[in-house]
Amino acid sequence: MQTRVKICCINSIDEARMAIEFGASAIGLVGYMPSGPGVISDGLIREIASKIPPPVSTFLLTSETSADKIIEHHSRTHTAAIQIVDEVETGVYASIRKELPSVKIVQAVHVTGEESIDRAVKISEYVDLILLDSGNPDLKIKELGGTGRTHNWKISRKIVDQSKTPVFLAGGLNPDNIKRAVEEVNPFGVDVCSGVRTDGNLDPYKLEKFFAAIS
Repeated sequence: MQTRVKICCINSIDEARMAIEFGASAIGLVGYMPSGPGVISDGLIREIASKIPPPVSTFLLTSETSADKIIEHHSRTHTAAIQIVDEVETGVYASIRKELPSVKIVQAVHVTGEESIDRAVKISEYVDLILLDSGNPDLKIKELGGTGRTHNWKISRKIVDQSKTPVFLAGGLNPDNIKRAVEEVNPFGVDVCSGVRTDGNLDPYKLEKFFAAIS
């Protein structure tokens, strides 16, 4: 099975088109975050999302944690999927699904240790996709993604093997480590931001290397 690729931190329609031309099946559009790269306005997220044809999926990355705020954020952007990057109560998923039945729900789980396995597997019962990342939501200024760091892929593999829903792997992926990451974790898909950028901009050379390594 071909591993799906999501290119995150997209900041323009031109970047979105470049990512798709190289083979991305999804793009990530970053709303307000307490830290990390790639944040753009909700208006720009909506504009980019409106120009992306199916089957490519558009993900809104939101740091909101209440169902009402997440739904409100989505109403300003109209993406195909919502990627929740902070921890939420499980009841939030049901509320979002009731209000937005056609929108996919993605939950980021920041892999900090073995305790992440049970948390991810439990969450996998409620969402459409789990995304394993390398942030730290317990810091005073939360890290909710875009760290450029890898985490313990052995833990990620255990989550993939036990999850009830597909799993994407994120965190520090780049053209040099992506082949090994896929072999060790066997994710449904991978997510990359800084690993295919130079000076903050999508780099066609790095994209080409990344997709060549994963094919």
